[in-house]
Amino acid sequence: MRKTRFAALAALVTFCAVTSLHAQSGCTDSPENPTAILGLVGAGGWWVASSRHRIGELVHRLLQKDK
Repeated sequence: MRKTRFAALAALVTFCAVTSLHAQSGCTDSPENPTAILGLVGAGGWWVASSRHRIGELVHRLLQKDK
């Protein structure tokens, strides 16, 4: 339940930040759309952070097979 609340709060903060930037035409004039790029980088970082434990276990199991 705690992770759900944190994820909802993070989504709300992100939405508010993007909405304020959009209101200032910070992303609509740009040809590379930095908001989309930052969203992709953030999603990649979230995936790595959430998968780090599983990746570590996989590496540990693979190293144990070699011995």
